[in-house]
Amino acid sequence: MGWGEASPWVVFTGSPEASYAALNRYLRPLTLGRRVSERAAIMAQAHHAVAHATEAKAALDSALVDLAGQITGAPAYAFMGGKSRNTIPLSVSIANPDFDADIALMERIRYDGVRLIKLKTGFREHAFDILRLEHITRDFPEFSIRIDYNQGLSPEEAPARVADVAQFKPDFIEQPVRAPNYTLMAKLRDAIDVPLLADESVFGPEDMARAAAERICDGVSVKIMKTGSLARAQEVAAIAAAHGLTAYGGDMFESGLAHLAGTHMIAATPAITLGCEFYQAGYFLVEDILETPFRVENGQVIVPDTPGLGAAPALDKLTRYAIAGPKS
Repeated sequence: MGWGEASPWVVFTGSPEASYAALNRYLRPLTLGRRVSERAAIMAQAHHAVAHATEAKAALDSALVDLAGQITGAPAYAFMGGKSRNTIPLSVSIANPDFDADIALMERIRYDGVRLIKLKTGFREHAFDILRLEHITRDFPEFSIRIDYNQGLSPEEAPARVADVAQFKPDFIEQPVRAPNYTLMAKLRDAIDVPLLADESVFGPEDMARAAAERICDGVSVKIMKTGSLARAQEVAAIAAAHGLTAYGGDMFESGLAHLAGTHMIAATPAITLGCEFYQAGYFLVEDILETPFRVENGQVIVPDTPGLGAAPALDKLTRYAIAGPKS
């Protein structure tokens, strides 16, 4: 049996209801009677079978790769070009409105060997962002800091606030304004001396080509839940690298199952050089759904060498956390 996970976010990619409908009604028929060796053809058809629904398509692709690995005994990365690394640096997001809780989290991850953090900004007043940056740079000097606005700034406030944050010399500042605002992204990129990264502005290879042509960013967040397949995620990273841009492995609100798919994709994609954000399974979820824990050691995600994705969900956990649909 092959496993995959669709992890939507309604304000970003889509809804759970839409993912379920896409998988059940439009994508499942594409797989009936087919071989897993037809993965490329199946995913090409899936791309056009239903608009958007990228999380559902990512789940299907992950399941096909996992099943292929279970049948052949090969790890998932073998079906994506082969492994280019054994470990991936882990970044943990600092996003709690209760900063005391985040301070406790940073103490924990520091002890665990994590050295990358991403500070979520723009969801409260600008002074709160500056206060947290001052505190982190003073009391946690070992952390490399990334900034992510999640489109949180208006066009009017973005230039001054991004410039203020850039003075702290973070590794990068991510998506300060809304996705369609390519022109302002390009202006912000030219105005600061730290890298500007795109997330919501770039879903698939088509967006990446445009983003590179319009010079809106210095790098990109690559997420299989945005691209709609593992191969398309690799293509986004390849386009970025061809234009001299960087890439890192982002995620949504995922369990360890989706983390595993992303881990294999990054392991097979040398162009993704800035680590990954697969922290939810260990630091966010009350309980992960995997039979065995998603493996992180000394701040590094360990790439599995076992067949398929490397782990499966515990069926009792799936039963426990499942939400029954409406009765017909």
